[in-house]
Amino acid sequence: MRQLFLSIAISVALATTGCGQAEAPHSASTPTVAPAATAEKVVDEHSYAQPDKVRITDIALDLALDFDKKVISGSATYTLDWVDDKATALVLDTRALSIAKAEEQKADGSWAPLQFKLGAADKILGSALTVQTPDRPAKVRVTYATSPDASGLQWLSPSMTEGGKLPFMFSQSQQIHARSWVPLQDTPQVRFTYSAHVTSPSDVMVLMSADNDPKAARDGDYSFKMPQKIPSYLLAIAAGDLVFKPISARSGVWAEPAMVDKAEHEFEDTEKMIETAEQIYGPYRWGRYDLLVLPPSFPYGGMENPRLTFATPTVIVGDKSLVSLVAHELAHSWSGNLVTFATDKDSWLNEGVTTYVQSRITEKLYGREVADMEEVIDRDELKTEFATLPAKLQQLSLKPGTLTDPDDQSSATVYTKGAWFMEFLEKRYGRAKFDPWLRGYFDHFAFQSITTQQFRDYLESTLMKQNPGVVTMAEVDAWLYQPGIPADAPVIESSRFATVNAGRIAWEGSGKLPDKAVTGEWSTQEWVHFLEGMPATLKPEQLEQLDSAYKFTGTPNGEIAMRWYPLAERSGYVAAREEMGKFLARVGRRKLIIPIYKALVATPDGLAFAEQVFAQAKPATHPITAGTIEQVIAEAKARLAAAPPAAPAAAPATPADANAAAAPKPDPAAH
Repeated sequence: MRQLFLSIAISVALATTGCGQAEAPHSASTPTVAPAATAEKVVDEHSYAQPDKVRITDIALDLALDFDKKVISGSATYTLDWVDDKATALVLDTRALSIAKAEEQKADGSWAPLQFKLGAADKILGSALTVQTPDRPAKVRVTYATSPDASGLQWLSPSMTEGGKLPFMFSQSQQIHARSWVPLQDTPQVRFTYSAHVTSPSDVMVLMSADNDPKAARDGDYSFKMPQKIPSYLLAIAAGDLVFKPISARSGVWAEPAMVDKAEHEFEDTEKMIETAEQIYGPYRWGRYDLLVLPPSFPYGGMENPRLTFATPTVIVGDKSLVSLVAHELAHSWSGNLVTFATDKDSWLNEGVTTYVQSRITEKLYGREVADMEEVIDRDELKTEFATLPAKLQQLSLKPGTLTDPDDQSSATVYTKGAWFMEFLEKRYGRAKFDPWLRGYFDHFAFQSITTQQFRDYLESTLMKQNPGVVTMAEVDAWLYQPGIPADAPVIESSRFATVNAGRIAWEGSGKLPDKAVTGEWSTQEWVHFLEGMPATLKPEQLEQLDSAYKFTGTPNGEIAMRWYPLAERSGYVAAREEMGKFLARVGRRKLIIPIYKALVATPDGLAFAEQVFAQAKPATHPITAGTIEQVIAEAKARLAAAPPAAPAAAPATPADANAAAAPKPDPAAH
């Protein structure tokens, strides 16, 4: 792992140089004096790169997509800034790449070969590609090809798509998977512009996290430019049978033809979301904001790739009850894409701030009650996860060495606790002061990658200094550096959830279900709360009564399915098994399916069923998701093998125990 010294006082002017857009005006609250400079040693434990010696400032990609071989081949040309005038090598992150050659550009424009070495492969980090550059050239080019099993790519045959006519391919670069399809400095400390020339079969449309043209001809030859500097995890590509439908002049939806109308209807409030965010946090700086609906195998809810958010089809349920995911990914256009965490130890700067901004957008468009319900659900899940989560993973700012794999972060910590901390500040200072401050924060650190320490110093020298005595540094540090949730954290209650609770409690006591006139108006959030409040197990006849009334088995709503099927499995409700298997085979979003797998593998019979389902689903399962499922199954096998033969598997004693046992691996981007 490599290290870099960052200065706390980095000027916005320097940060926006070459970004291709004018800097947005500072809000009135932005300080005229930057925080005092502090040398901070920043270590990215998950990158071989040496950005303290040389930095990539631009990448020019020339790529060819081969759907038959499931390979991307081509070259990457790097424009370099030699920070250290004594450096003699460019070190890049790779994972399972075949490197054909490395070259440097001479003064006359010609290319000359360079010596290179591909280091030993680490299971998580991949291999370091060291290119010898004794003359410190301005440009270096690497020619390479990906592996068919690249962790950041998924290739789908036509039968695995919605339309069934053309193959599909898409990337997922976050956390450190960009290195599996482009050799680069795969650390958020390094930001770069990029361009790309991509060839594909002529009937396949190619898109990237760049300037996609809604009117582009589908001809197999595509060019892209991203003029704003982005970190590597925001590099993205997708290709398939994709068509476009506009939502507004600057926003629209890409999807397969069979899905595009549903997606356009579900996401029709996108322009309103953009306008709402701009009113509070300043101009949207990325040009277009389009959404791409991916096949169900996409492992996350969404991915905030600039100009082209990747979204799961599992949020398209017909009633817009899950479109807060769009609000979340859009919010990343300020918190994450514009102001980025410097290392994975500071992920809350992306996800926590974004979840807070998402809540504000949701409140503005759909009302405070809807935002409250979503926050209550998130905080209930946090309490469940924190009951078993190691204390070291409950801190917003993680200590060095905490994460072996950046994919193993706690979503409850970085999303929910981070947002809770932002709400704590908002409640203390009031929105009249906090909103301009947060807008000023986005302006001040625009197009930079920062640490928790930089956030802390900026907060102290601006909002806290201007409003002494409102919040102490001890309180701030308790949120940032201590496990758990501070005792004085803001509390949120939902009156609509109170009605849900009353109906569920009455049913548990009398067997009489809530009136259909009431449940007929329930949103997804209310159904989620209804199920989450159930005992750990129920009698099969109780499950049958619920299923008969509400048709939970076979529901297309993933948020309901991920709660219903584990409850059914723990309760021995075998009638749900067939549809459960179909759901697991169809959906690849980790948040939705891992709790079900964890409930299944708790018993030998369930483990056998889980293995059977996964064997059938694996060909269409994303590598990231497949790895998680394989880990769940392997751990269950080891546990059952070690258990005494006569000891039957015991059901969890309480709802909290059951939920903790089924807690999914983090699903970034609400992702």
